[in-house]
Amino acid sequence: METENGTKWLTEDEQRAWRTHLDVSRLLMHQLERDLQPFGLTNNDYEILVNLSESDDRRMRMSDLARVTLQSKSRLSHQITRMESTGLVRRENCESDRRGLYAVLTELGWDTMRKVAPHHVASVRENFIGLLPAEDLAALHKALLPIAEHLRSARGR
Repeated sequence: METENGTKWLTEDEQRAWRTHLDVSRLLMHQLERDLQPFGLTNNDYEILVNLSESDDRRMRMSDLARVTLQSKSRLSHQITRMESTGLVRRENCESDRRGLYAVLTELGWDTMRKVAPHHVASVRENFIGLLPAEDLAALHKALLPIAEHLRSARGR
């Protein structure tokens, strides 16, 4: 349905799908955050630990880490400072670029990641994966993939 100014409003079905998506996104992230609290971690902390743990030498340039975690360089810098104070990460200078810095996963950070990951996976399974039959999970992935690709390419503009 369009209005005078040409706005194409959401249909009832579109509105229902959109609002359900928003509810699930907020509620799921809230639950995952709650499940990380006993370990003293936030979702942002965990995302950084995951990215560093999966990177070569368990380190990433700060600019690359900011890009993949969708954080501004300033916000990431504050986050890394907080994580440094707990011993999970440290910063190292980049030998090839004096202005560049690496975020590096410490041994404590690696040990924390290995301890927390099974609990996080169990939470994801309990609150998301396990609630969907395999065929619905495959359909959800197929439906969301073009949206993710569109949004990734839009970020690069």
